[in-house]
Amino acid sequence: MTFVVNAVYLAVAILFILGLKAMSSPVTARKGIMQAGLGMILATVITFLYPGNDGVGLLFFGSGKTINLILTVVAIAIGGGVAWWLGKVVKMTDMPQMVAVYNGMGGGAAALIAAVEFARVTSDRSESLGPIVATLAVLGALIGSVAFAGSIVAFLKLQGIMKKTWRLPAQNLVNMVLALAAVVLGVAIVLLSANPSGNQLLVVLLVVFFLLSLFLGVVLTSPIGGADMPVVISLLNAFTGLAVGFEGYVLGNPALVIAGIVVGASGTLLTQLMAKAMNRPITNVIFTPITGEAQVGGGEIAGSMKELSGMDAAAMMRYAEKVIIIPGYGMAVAGAQHKVWELTKLLEEAGVTVKFAIHPVAGRMPGHMNVLLAEAGVPYDMIFDLEEINDEFPTTDVALVIGANDVVNPVARTDKGSPIYGMPILNADKAQSCIVIKRGKGAGYSGIENALFYAENTSMLYGSAQQAVADIITAVKTLV
Repeated sequence: MTFVVNAVYLAVAILFILGLKAMSSPVTARKGIMQAGLGMILATVITFLYPGNDGVGLLFFGSGKTINLILTVVAIAIGGGVAWWLGKVVKMTDMPQMVAVYNGMGGGAAALIAAVEFARVTSDRSESLGPIVATLAVLGALIGSVAFAGSIVAFLKLQGIMKKTWRLPAQNLVNMVLALAAVVLGVAIVLLSANPSGNQLLVVLLVVFFLLSLFLGVVLTSPIGGADMPVVISLLNAFTGLAVGFEGYVLGNPALVIAGIVVGASGTLLTQLMAKAMNRPITNVIFTPITGEAQVGGGEIAGSMKELSGMDAAAMMRYAEKVIIIPGYGMAVAGAQHKVWELTKLLEEAGVTVKFAIHPVAGRMPGHMNVLLAEAGVPYDMIFDLEEINDEFPTTDVALVIGANDVVNPVARTDKGSPIYGMPILNADKAQSCIVIKRGKGAGYSGIENALFYAENTSMLYGSAQQAVADIITAVKTLV
């Protein structure tokens, strides 16, 4: 049976890796999700037959462990049912919140594994954790608790429940003190775990350690604003994978180790790529976040915002040769992706070349805009990354910006006093004309004014993206 279980775990590892590889392309992403999902089902089912779990006893009710297995099945049924229901009802615009919650659940589960293992050895006089296992258990518990608490804060921010960023006095010093205290407690727990049975001090330290780790996750994430949220979600995902990998070693479960390593490595790589796209080191995101509160720039922006009507916008695009559409979070909030695709088809029927430009950190999670456009039916070959399309803006007649802000702000190139200085941006300002659909005249999530809105070649179309694009569609249909 051990051979069978390990053989299945090997197949699971292959499915995880193949699935992750397939997810690297929108064309094969659906297949990748199915492969990884199949791997997870196999890993879950075969675990019931793992030596020592007495999974066969579940069928005959002849084992003292049967009640635990029954509870496990009930928990899987409840969790799977809730996940299936949420997958059906959650809108694509709310997907970042859902990702944050699921990521938090993974980190929380890893932390709970460590808690259960320590509880087991403190109540069983015949067992103890070795120093390596205890160390990995503590590391997994710390990282998993931080990921869980941080992900919950991220969910509250994305859902709009937590509307402000909370920053403590001497925030970075507080972060360091909390982290150092957690490490000291962790070291004490590892030392005491050599003789854990009946050790009340160990129990007290464990409780304090977990509470401190959760608080650290809250304190680290609370100051971070919406502009940095894609990087934060990716980083928390890497944390969860690392924690799962550690706890997989603690349990002696190779499937958990492999899954954790794959998630941790891919999450780390994605975090680095996202931070690079913002031209900000990861430490800067965590310790000097863009809070979303008003920022002081390098000077006044010359010019004024010029408003235009839906008919004017329709005429500019209908008689253009090439239009590049830049979607942002405003499109997601309004759920306007289907209207945008309808407008695109009308323009293409009129002979206009239309392309989509996606910034790596557009939206509230990695790939947010790509997911929304794919859901609306936009072909993959019409969607381009920043590096692929930026050189085309000078030969573009109209750049249509829908609810994007900081990713098209020219001050990132020129204003060294700006919090987004140095961040690669989409060159919308270099198009012949630029139309910006925006709900109001407020600043973006970085809290600074956008110089693009004041440019001579930029016009503003105010209102919800859904209604604004609908007005443009109506107007385009009246033009010959």
